Amino acid sequence: MAKTFKRSHSVALNYVDQGSGEPVMLIHGVGSALDAWDGVIAAMRPDRRYIRFDLRGHGRSAHTPGPYSLNDFVEDTIALLDHLDIAKADLVGFSLGGLIAQAIALDHPHRLNRLALISTIAGRTQDERETVRKRAETLKSEGAVTHLSVAVDRWFTDEFRKAHPDVLEARRKRSLENNPECYAAAYEVLAGNDLAGRLSEINVPTLVITGENDIGSNPRMARLIHDRIDGSELHILPLVKHAVLLESPVKIASLLENFLSSNRHHGDRRDS
Repeated sequence: MAKTFKRSHSVALNYVDQGSGEPVMLIHGVGSALDAWDGVIAAMRPDRRYIRFDLRGHGRSAHTPGPYSLNDFVEDTIALLDHLDIAKADLVGFSLGGLIAQAIALDHPHRLNRLALISTIAGRTQDERETVRKRAETLKSEGAVTHLSVAVDRWFTDEFRKAHPDVLEARRKRSLENNPECYAAAYEVLAGNDLAGRLSEINVPTLVITGENDIGSNPRMARLIHDRIDGSELHILPLVKHAVLLESPVKIASLLENFLSSNRHHGDRRDS
């Protein structure tokens, strides 16, 4: 059952805290909401404590006015952990959530045991920075409808789109439900931040996953993250694009299960 954590007069976070056992915090991507993790959690072991929340301005969290900073999202996450009396958790982030998770691992390393980065950016080239900046400008000036009209091609494979139009429609509906100003403010954080220069400071066991055909969080970025985080584990999923939580939830759950259940320590390296 969802609950509300009122952090301040303008920040109220909608969250779900389910199960018991070792805590796992999952952070969704821009324009999405906590239910993006439904398929993944359904395929995972029940004997863990899964905490999910809608980022500020998303889902059923308060439509906190922008602009936002990366640190705003980091501090919201830490405050929710404090509210739930969780000293340390395994941290899993997708896309913008992965960027937030990187920042937490760098600035609050004592708050996490393990780190999983799914479809996450780092080390954008100049062309990639210009491309994502144009997307941010389009979202701000023309709204989510124009943004989504081209995003679906980047997110899902053709085969999945044809077989699961209901999933695409649900994703589209979810994005359009977002407050336009909040959506644009969150996208600015995704477009304007890159922590590649600090990744070597991360010193917890780390899992890195992306899709082979993901354009925005591409395999080159995943390999860069893997190379800079000592002992990290890398998986490039064949064929899929960005929306791996929706297109490949069972595979993501399997990789997370193996990672979270292992006794690996920082410095133990693994590739696939």
